[in-house]
Amino acid sequence: MYVCITNICTRLQASYTHKTAHIQSSSLFTMHPFLVYGASIVVPFATLWLLSLLGFSLLKWYPPKEKPLPPGSMGWPYIGETFRLYTENPNSFFSNRQKRYGDIFKTYILGCPCVMISSPEAAKVVLVSQAHLFKPAYPQSKEKIIGPKAIFFHQGNYHFRLKKLIQASFLPSAIKGSISEIEQIVLNLLPSWEDCTINTLHEMKKFAFDVAMVAVFGDAREIEVEGIKKLYKCLGKGYNSMPLDIPGTPFYKAMKARKMLNETLTKLIERRRESGTHGGGLLGVFLESSSASNKAHDDHTFSDCQIADNIIGVIFAAHDTTASLLTWIIKYLHDDDDLLDAVTREQEGILGRRILQGTCSLTWDDTRNMPLTSRVIQETLRLASILSFTFREAVQDVEFEGYFIPKGWKVLPLFRSIHHRANFFPQPEKFNPSRFEMPPRPNSYMPFGNGVHSCPGSELAKLEILVVLHHLTTSFRWEIVGEEDGIQYGPFPVPKHGLPIRVIPRNKKMITNPI
Repeated sequence: MYVCITNICTRLQASYTHKTAHIQSSSLFTMHPFLVYGASIVVPFATLWLLSLLGFSLLKWYPPKEKPLPPGSMGWPYIGETFRLYTENPNSFFSNRQKRYGDIFKTYILGCPCVMISSPEAAKVVLVSQAHLFKPAYPQSKEKIIGPKAIFFHQGNYHFRLKKLIQASFLPSAIKGSISEIEQIVLNLLPSWEDCTINTLHEMKKFAFDVAMVAVFGDAREIEVEGIKKLYKCLGKGYNSMPLDIPGTPFYKAMKARKMLNETLTKLIERRRESGTHGGGLLGVFLESSSASNKAHDDHTFSDCQIADNIIGVIFAAHDTTASLLTWIIKYLHDDDDLLDAVTREQEGILGRRILQGTCSLTWDDTRNMPLTSRVIQETLRLASILSFTFREAVQDVEFEGYFIPKGWKVLPLFRSIHHRANFFPQPEKFNPSRFEMPPRPNSYMPFGNGVHSCPGSELAKLEILVVLHHLTTSFRWEIVGEEDGIQYGPFPVPKHGLPIRVIPRNKKMITNPI
């Protein structure tokens, strides 16, 4: 490699000497001899230094002879294959590489060298059985936006304490009391859709964000909560952008919003502490835990910075993914009249029982008696695969499936590829909720991840979707506006243009809009 770099430098120096001689002889451009002499020395050495850095970087990734790196392409310098991943159909991106390289291949995305794996057995090794070799790790840009103390980026004792606290806040026993608040959000939102054309994704984002606010802050209506909503929109736009911290870029704007968001949360935390009432939601649980730790004089208290990072992280996890999932459900139900009618009958049965019992609101038991609607959610999670993959990082050099994975490389289990395997799910591109009448095979279905880092908020996500579908299917019908069908990516796959639909009450005749 050194000989190769030396040869390159020799050629560059020869080329440079020829060019400087040409410049000196030109009557249009005269350079001081001292500057020419200095440049003739500096340029080759600077070139050698830069190429040496490149050489050391290549050596860092160079595997032992008996352990090759996985096959694959690293794409363009620095950019890698980031744009292709986030603008192509992810099914095509993954399947094309699987066909060419196999179930394990390398690539370069979001500034990181990565190894992608697409077999259930390999995913289990990374996420469960050998999880100690692969720590949770995301590109640095994502850590900066969410916050380095968030639960997603840690393992060990700190992660254990966080997971225990957050998971306890989202267990069925903890969230069953939130049904009335979620239902009220739905009942306030749906009338605004009546006889209107809406952007489904945008409306579902509003809904999911409001539910996340209740889950995190309780039913309190502090002034900071409204400010958090505005800042969060800017944060989301920069999350999957190229990490260019240059004025005007989405990432730069997101980092400015992140700083302001942290200041806003800190003020809210301080005021709740000073008032002596910790309030509701996950924030109240954090403050209560810290207060109990202080009284016990142990070191398990969480700092304001740790609390803020985890609050931001939980809101992010509970927001876009749920909205994207709901958007796909609305499309799949629209495309299958028989399925929509069957779901409606199930929901009308629940509505009828409530009327007979004289109850106005949905109950926890009602949501446990929606088997078909629940299978619709399961199948949407599989087919749409909103979470296409997750990030892990090799904590040491690892030999994996006969290949060498260098320490520090990201390892991405591809949930989408696993969910679209025909040997697990026959006719994988067909929407068929009946396939979940029987439990899926182990490690073949991981919509919320797997292992100790699986999503702690999965039950809340399913609950809010059930509440929306109950009221939407029993009261309304909808038509997709426009004839353009397709998918857009950025970052999660959603129907094109956010699925514009026209919503009318069920007691009115649907008139198709000619477009």
